[in-house]
Amino acid sequence: MEATVTTANNEEKTWGGGNEPLGASYGKMMMWFFIVSDALTFSGFLAAYGFSRFKFIETWPLADEVFTHFPFMHGVSAPMYYVALMTFILIFSSVTMVLAVDAGHQLKKTKVAIYMFLTIIGGLIFVGSQAWEWKNFIKGEYGAVETAGGSLLQFVDKDGKRVALEAFAVKLPEQPEELTRAKGKWFMESAETVPTYSVAEVQAGFKAHPELLIRTEQLTEKKKKTVLTRAESESRLSTAKYVVEGANLTRNEYGSKLFADFFFFITGFHGFHVFSGVIINIIIFFNVLLGTYEKRRSYEMVEKVGLYWHFVDLVWVFVFTVFYLV
Repeated sequence: MEATVTTANNEEKTWGGGNEPLGASYGKMMMWFFIVSDALTFSGFLAAYGFSRFKFIETWPLADEVFTHFPFMHGVSAPMYYVALMTFILIFSSVTMVLAVDAGHQLKKTKVAIYMFLTIIGGLIFVGSQAWEWKNFIKGEYGAVETAGGSLLQFVDKDGKRVALEAFAVKLPEQPEELTRAKGKWFMESAETVPTYSVAEVQAGFKAHPELLIRTEQLTEKKKKTVLTRAESESRLSTAKYVVEGANLTRNEYGSKLFADFFFFITGFHGFHVFSGVIINIIIFFNVLLGTYEKRRSYEMVEKVGLYWHFVDLVWVFVFTVFYLV
C-alpha cells in the first residue's frame, strides 16, 4: 500500500522522496546520520580511555609533565600552553566557518571564499601542530629506564625536578667481543630504535652523581610521583633492563604504555578527521571560486561541510578535556 500525502491544494500524490524531514534536505540528513554514527565511535574510544585510566591510575602519566613544549622555546617548560593555542585555533576556525555559511545564505561569493580560506588555514595549522606534538612525544625529553618487572624509573634531583639521561649518563668504552654469525648485525632484526645510552652507562652515571634520586611511576595521595631514597634508588636501578627514550607502542618514558597507545590512536583518528575536513574544504573553496554555487543560487554544500567541521571541533573539545585537563 503506497503512502500518500495531501498538498495544500488538496491534491493527492505518491511520496517520491522529495519531502524534507524536519525541514532538512537529503544531503543534510545524510550528514547528520554520519555525524551521529561517528560521535558514537569517538564516544566508545574515549570511554575505553577513561576505563583504562581509572584502572591504572597509579601509573598514569601527568599531562602537565608530558605536554610541556612550545615551538622556538627549547628548554622552557610551558605545560599545556601550546595545546591550548591549538585548541583556540581550531575553535576559531569554526567561527570562520559560521561566517562562511552566513555569507552563503546571503549569496556573497567573495566573503564565502575569504572565510573558507581562513578555515582551511586554521585546519592546516592545527594538523601541523599535532604532527609537531607527536614528534616531541615520540622523541621524548628526559628518558627513563624500565626494570625487568616492567616498572618505569625516572631520574630527579634533590628538589624533585626531572633530570635528563644526557645530563649524567657516561659513555663507557666498548668491550671487544668475539664475532659470530649469530651476533653479526646483518643477522639481527629489531623493531626498536637503539637508545643513545646503555643500561650500564646510565647506572655508571647515576653512581657518579650522588645528588640524583629515582622517581617511580607510582602516584602518591597528593598526585605526585613517588621519589625514592638514595639507597632505594640504587637498589631499584640495579634491576634495570631497558633504556626508554620517548614514547612508542612498546614503551613509554612518561608512564603507562596504554597512555601512549590511546594517545596515538585517538588523536591520530581525530587528526585524520581534521585532515579530511581540510581536503573537503579546499574542494568546496575552489568550487566557490569557480562560481559553481553562485550558478545554483545555493551554498548548501558549504553548510553541509560546515556541519562536519563543527563536529570535528566539538570532538576535539572532548579529547582535549579527557587527555589534557582531567
